[in-house]
This record gives sequence, structure tokens and C-alpha cells, in this order.
Amino acid sequence: MHPQPFTIHVPDDVLDDLRSRLARTRWPHPLPYPGWASGADLDYLRDLVGYWATAFDWRAQERRLNSFPQFTADVDGLSIHFLHQHGRGPRPFPLILTHGWPSSFVELLKVVPLLADPTAHGGEEADSFDVVIPSLPGYAFSAPPSRPGTCTAATIANLWARLMTEHLGYPRFGAQGQDIGAAVTIHLGAHHPDTVAGIHLTGVLTFPPTDRPPTEEGQAFLARQERWRQTEGGYAHQQATYPQTLAYGLTDSPAGLAAWIVEKFRAWSDCDGHVQRRFTPDELLTNLTIYWATGRINSSFLFYYDSQHHPRPLSPVRVDVPVGVALFPKENPVTGPREWAEATYNIVRWTHMPRGGHFPAAEEPELLAAELREFFRPLR
Repeated sequence: MHPQPFTIHVPDDVLDDLRSRLARTRWPHPLPYPGWASGADLDYLRDLVGYWATAFDWRAQERRLNSFPQFTADVDGLSIHFLHQHGRGPRPFPLILTHGWPSSFVELLKVVPLLADPTAHGGEEADSFDVVIPSLPGYAFSAPPSRPGTCTAATIANLWARLMTEHLGYPRFGAQGQDIGAAVTIHLGAHHPDTVAGIHLTGVLTFPPTDRPPTEEGQAFLARQERWRQTEGGYAHQQATYPQTLAYGLTDSPAGLAAWIVEKFRAWSDCDGHVQRRFTPDELLTNLTIYWATGRINSSFLFYYDSQHHPRPLSPVRVDVPVGVALFPKENPVTGPREWAEATYNIVRWTHMPRGGHFPAAEEPELLAAELREFFRPLR
């Protein structure tokens, strides 16, 4: 039952094999379209892969990651990897943060010192948090579920509740999430209200009213959402229908893995089409190396497959604990008008953020940390 300390160490032979594969990449002939118009830009990817093969220092990144206290725990028979940073001050409030796809726990690391030690970053000691960041099942160093239909938001929320209460001893805590992490966090708030003080999200699944036509604002949102599905949604359909087929190529080719993942960091972030404005090569490659070294790209698709084949109810679950929503302007169109959200969620805070996209903890950590301090302050 007791969490065990965990240290990341990728064996040398895994890194040697990675560099060999990168050096032997078989590049496709370009299509007759410029830049990123038809997918990952060939010139950009050649440069990134070249840096990955010859100059990227994984061991330096490994040391940085290991500077954060990490553990594993057996939760319902599943080995879960997580970071657990205790806050500075007399009464830090426990907070579990959940990442999404195509990222990993490393996406959230920039907010850890801001939340755990606010006085060192212009905040107040009373706003400190004990920060817990688990790796989703089948991501990074968490084991994938072995039974069909068990990699769903509701199931993962139950794992997180047990991790926080039974393994870490917190009788009450807050939760925050984005992407898949938002779905998990919603189920934490819905099904564990006795222990979850409140939830904070960067997007909530909403549905239009059934008793009247959508307003002009609602119609504009639905049109924007449909455009996004048509232009950006192919990845989710593939991962939800035939993930195993996709995984053969991405597990065998690190260049292919980079193309599949980096394209999303560019398309979904507030970078104006220039991914390097938001993410350094080292940041992108640290995430990619974790996917590669653990061989977890296939199991990272499992949430999509299980959600498709073991579907949710047609409407969102009811959440009565306090809910805060921060809308980053370049986030994918998930959240409809506030009135739609209020039909299902106990919305107490609704903030339009000035900048940022799908990866707010990595893109705008100071903005997100300040927002979380404000939201959870009255819930401590």
C-alpha cells in the first residue's frame, strides 16, 4: 500500500538504438503543398530529428526530471507513477493535476514550483499546494490496464481517488485537468464529492439545450466545433477505431512518432504556426523520448478506443462540487456557452484567459498557477 520512490533511468542500449534509428530514417517524398499544409513539415522534422540524433542530451533532461520527487503505487492492481511535491508552509492544500494526450506528466512540471512554493514566485504562503501529478494509465511509467473497457475517465477517476485518500492519506483535495485529464477530473468531482473540494478545468463538455434552438453564440460555437472535427479530428478517429494498426509504425520509427505528436503541439498551441515560439526542441524531445523509451504510444491510445467502444452517457455527468473553468483562446473547441455548462456543472468561476492554447501548464504556467490559487483559495 505504501508508495515506493521512483527514479527515471533509460538504459544506454535503448538510447543507442534510438539514435541509430533516427540516423537511418527513411524520409517520404514531399507532397506538392507547402510547410505544414498536408501534415508535419518535412524540413522542420528533418532538423528536429537531426538534433534528437546528435545533440539532444537525454541524461540532462533525466536529471532534471529526477529532481522532482516521484513514486509508484499499486492502485487496484495497477502500477501508477506519480510526482508528489509537498508545498511550503503550514497548511498546503492537496491538488491532483492530470495531463492529456499527446503529452505526459512533463507537460505540467512548470507549474509545480509555482503552486508548491508561491512565496518564491510572488505569491502568498497561504496559497501553497501539495502537488500530485500522476501519469495516466498506459502513459510514461504507469502500467496500462490489462482488461478491455477499463481505460475510461470514470475508471481512472476512481484510481485517482484511491491514490489520494488511501495511498497518500488526504481526506479532502482539489483536482485540475486538461484534455483527457479534464474528463477524469469531471468524474472525480461527480463521483467523489465527499473528498473532492472542487475541480478546475480548461474545458468542459457541453451540449446545446433540447427545449429551444441554440442562440447565435451557440450556433457559432457548433459551427466552429464541426470545422475543427473536419480539419483536426482525424487523429482521434484513428486512435479510437484501429489504434493497433497505427502503433506499428509509431513504435518502430521515432521520426514517425515525432511527426504524429509534434504536429499536434504546433496545431493546438498558441504559437501562430511556429511551434518553437512555445516549445523548445528539448521540451518536445523530452516528451517524445519518454514515449519512445517506454514504448507507450500504443497504450496511450487505449483511452480513445475504450471510450469509443464503451461509450459514456449521451449527456455529461452532473457535477455539484464547485467548478472553475479557464478558457484559453487557442484551446480546441470543446466548451460551449456558459449557460450550457451551467445546466450540468456548478460553475462558480468562468475566466477568459488572455493567451494560451491546449497545453496551458507548459505554455502559460504563471497564468494557470495564478488562476488555480484564486479558484481554490475559498475551498481550502
